Amino acid sequence: MARSAGSTLSFRPKPGSIPESPGVYRFRDAHGRVIYVGKAKSLRQRLNSYFADFSALHPRTQTMLTTAADVDWTVVGTEVEALQLEYSWIKEFDPRFNVKYRDDKSYPYLAVTMGEDFPRVQVMRGAKRKGTRYFGPYSHAWAIRETVDLLLRVFPVRTCSSGVFKRAGQIGRPCLLGYIDKCSAPCVGRVTPEEHRALAEDFCDFMAGNTGRFIKRLEKEMREAAGEQEYERAARLRDDVQALQRALEKQAVVLGEGTDADVIALAEDPLEAAVQVFYVRGGRIRGQRGWVVDKVEETSPGELVEQFLLQMYAEAGPDSMPREVLVPALPPDHEAVAELLTEQRRARVEVRIPQRGDKRSLMETVERNAKESLAQHKIRRAGDLTTRSKALQEIADALALDQAPLRIECYDVSHLQGENVVASMVVFEDGLARKSEYRRFAVKTNEGDVASIHEVIMRRFRRYLEERSATGELAADDDDGHGPIDPETGKPRKFAYPPNLVVVDGAGPQAAAAQRALDELGIDEVSVCGLAKRLEEVWLPGDDQPVIMPRSSEGLYLLQRVRDEAHRFAITYHRSKRSKTVKESALDGVPGLGPARRQALLKHFGSVKKLREATAAEICEVPGIGPSIAEVIVSTLKGESP
Repeated sequence: MARSAGSTLSFRPKPGSIPESPGVYRFRDAHGRVIYVGKAKSLRQRLNSYFADFSALHPRTQTMLTTAADVDWTVVGTEVEALQLEYSWIKEFDPRFNVKYRDDKSYPYLAVTMGEDFPRVQVMRGAKRKGTRYFGPYSHAWAIRETVDLLLRVFPVRTCSSGVFKRAGQIGRPCLLGYIDKCSAPCVGRVTPEEHRALAEDFCDFMAGNTGRFIKRLEKEMREAAGEQEYERAARLRDDVQALQRALEKQAVVLGEGTDADVIALAEDPLEAAVQVFYVRGGRIRGQRGWVVDKVEETSPGELVEQFLLQMYAEAGPDSMPREVLVPALPPDHEAVAELLTEQRRARVEVRIPQRGDKRSLMETVERNAKESLAQHKIRRAGDLTTRSKALQEIADALALDQAPLRIECYDVSHLQGENVVASMVVFEDGLARKSEYRRFAVKTNEGDVASIHEVIMRRFRRYLEERSATGELAADDDDGHGPIDPETGKPRKFAYPPNLVVVDGAGPQAAAAQRALDELGIDEVSVCGLAKRLEEVWLPGDDQPVIMPRSSEGLYLLQRVRDEAHRFAITYHRSKRSKTVKESALDGVPGLGPARRQALLKHFGSVKKLREATAAEICEVPGIGPSIAEVIVSTLKGESP
């Protein structure tokens, strides 16, 4: 009997935390093993489908979900990249719940059993074996076999089974392939074990991507055969080249063949940084890994890259080092870093920033994954109850508060050269954002940020006093913690909750302005502080020196997150208001054009720019716009007198 999703799928990502981008996702069990890999055009839509209706899922999918304990994902740029990465992960992790079939057959691999005394070349499916080198998976098994048939002319490696090999040795006579020179016949001693292994290593070298000289050789032979009028042989060589190219079809290829590079990207804020690395070998993504680190000091992106490179490659062997390291910013002394990595690899390593082309595109994909990784880290960290409690207590200790600030309000002012001044108010309760309580203000004062902060705090807490007076009770004294309720709507009043702490974006002057507003209103139960962006300093009203909280402090992390959210909310409101002003002002000068027709014009054309490009006849197509007013609109928007 299927269990309900709610009782078993506790690892379900929070709503809104999953990106809508294309990507690849992995389900893991309680031991961290990858049990399923999938791809999606929209990660949010696909992953939500697993948790929407558990009973409607296929029984195998239900079993996978009840076995899983975690899910993560990687964002990619296109669906093709998602398919390529899915193949790479299925090949790497061999997940138990993945159905690895195409055209009713499992993906075929070309395998070389290097662990045997006499390595054998064969097409294999199923689980991988230790000591065997694999190439693929491939789309067409016939292309692999044709390629093997071709390569046996150059590298006559054994392809027979153990039974055939043993019997040929007993009777002293090789099989048919030995007679037609497609096998070096090690079974009867025509070559030594060392010579045969060298052939197998050359075969692997070709399959690893060093194909140029072999293809050129075949093409040269084809031209020579055609020149000698041996057309049948030329046609056979042509087919051999095509088969070789089909066998080397791109599998998760993101860069040119033969490209070995580690692509590194950063996402950071003043306190933390996330690092993502894509390992590209032979032009193919071979793996991906991420880190999140606390920034213990003020560091530039180049310094972060330098520290990361030194840690990442400190104990790496030469075989695991790439020829090229692509980074978002060069280390301060990148030449020295490159030289150190060159010594580690025993061959040249280039450290550089990709500027254009496929490498730059891949870097952008890795950057998106780094940003997503940092966002997920913040969500997990903010969702930890113990961490939140510690953060609130650290704030209380640093600011000498009587109790932990269970409700924090943060205010930020946004404008462009004094125009369209707006402010935001965001609310965090128990360390979590409470978006239903967010408010925004159109600021009337145009005398700078300090005056704007004073106005907004006055307006917000004047409303609080009005609400308290209307209900005749203090919101802070309510047992249920929900504050006074509007008897008409049954909902909490908008400004009925008093915060324990008011945070303003800024330093001492902004904090003093907020405190002055509270003093003028006679409110003394609310504490105030300012958070300055540049050095993340906490300022108390009237103090000459800031309160310095440790950079690794959970309390500082929470204050920073609250301030950043207020800044984001204010910027969003400012942009929308500025856009609306620009649209309206362009049409304000048109005589006889009222609000309704202005709105109809903008809705029809989409923007003032497109309206400016329209003819009078096209403008007449808008309902309510006649020929005469259309001519006036055209003239006005062109700067002419109507």
